[in-house]
Amino acid sequence: MLLRALRQHGPATASMLAERLGESSGATSYHLRQLAAHGFVEDAPERGKGRERWWQAADSGISFDSSVLADADAATRGATDTFLHNWLPAWAQATDMSDFTLRLTPDRARELIGTMHELLQSYRDEDDSPGAERVRVHTHTFPISTH
Repeated sequence: MLLRALRQHGPATASMLAERLGESSGATSYHLRQLAAHGFVEDAPERGKGRERWWQAADSGISFDSSVLADADAATRGATDTFLHNWLPAWAQATDMSDFTLRLTPDRARELIGTMHELLQSYRDEDDSPGAERVRVHTHTFPISTH
């Protein structure tokens, strides 16, 4: 929820986020530090005044990078293996779990949706190749907030 709030509303202090999310500022501050330790959030130094610490999302979305399957860190490989344990090895590098935050006008959003649908339709033909599986693709395009 903290990361989503920073992505949707921009930089904020722990106190601002606590108020927005109905949490204590101590808990919010702790969780922000944990998110920072793993690279999800970072300081927003241009916003800070004195002791006031502002945070911002380190990126506007995430995507699954299958290169972590060969990561040197055993804990990273273990977490990835746990995530992918239900799939055959051939599918481990053929999966995706991503989200993106874009800034679009309604016209550009319609264009994006049309382009995505056209691309997805081009994959609709039945594939009887060995190893072919039914695959679910989800898309969501909607404004985060309206003014």
